[in-house]
Amino acid sequence: MNIAKCMYHIWEEEPISGIARGFKGTFAIFFLGCNMRCVYCQNSKISKVNIKELKESKNKIKYSVEELSDEMIKAEKAGAASISFITGVLYIDEIAETIKISRKKGLTIPIVYNTSSYEPRLQLKKLNGLIDIYLADLKYSSNILGKKYSNVNNYFDVASDSINEMYNQVGTMKFSEEDLRTNKVSGLIIRHLVLPSNTEDSKKVIKYIYDNFGENVVMSIMSQYTPMPKNAGIDKFKELNRPLTKREYAKVVDYAISIGVKNAYIQDGDVASESFIPDFNY
Repeated sequence: MNIAKCMYHIWEEEPISGIARGFKGTFAIFFLGCNMRCVYCQNSKISKVNIKELKESKNKIKYSVEELSDEMIKAEKAGAASISFITGVLYIDEIAETIKISRKKGLTIPIVYNTSSYEPRLQLKKLNGLIDIYLADLKYSSNILGKKYSNVNNYFDVASDSINEMYNQVGTMKFSEEDLRTNKVSGLIIRHLVLPSNTEDSKKVIKYIYDNFGENVVMSIMSQYTPMPKNAGIDKFKELNRPLTKREYAKVVDYAISIGVKNAYIQDGDVASESFIPDFNY
């Protein structure tokens, strides 16, 4: 497996990070490569990396399932609340094997699979019974926007089908006070990043989630869009070369409230900053 960074990540949702419960954060494993090409990607340094060049450098990027499993066991002993596999779509077989090995070694903390959701249902079936929390993006309700901003075909069709599979695997969320106290959390969190000038599509995403899952999942409505002017191709989309306004974000949150959404995380204050992006120094 090609891995860019392993780190304790404190900025995830509380069932994952556990910061408020005294944990060290989630042990986040960032994989190299991605099957999407989002023009605004905050992690383009690792999503669009030339893996061949890195392999020829002195950086340690290649891990066996045994090596990664050992790191996960160490992380639990050091106080991690969970293990997060981030953008692992290219490594699902290896991830599944790593989880099985780690559980046999005694790993007990929840496993999180953090994904853009652009992966076939058949791939996700390989993780059935192994994942506790799916942290899934639903970026667009429009296949057109998927092609425009992420250079993929049929994004919504693929992502919505994949999210249904995730829900079928983990079921209704278990984030009660008792679940959090014992760190026996599970369920589906669906993230949506509100993009500048795209609030109407954001409303459609939220309505789709609520109409299909109601209060059985948690939404995470994110305002942290950060312009990435150095990304190749971003200059073609002037609407993306600015931060999201507070008014735009408020419109989306107000809409969610108006249709009855109760189980949702929202972001307050200034969270659009490159300081939240990890330093991917391998």
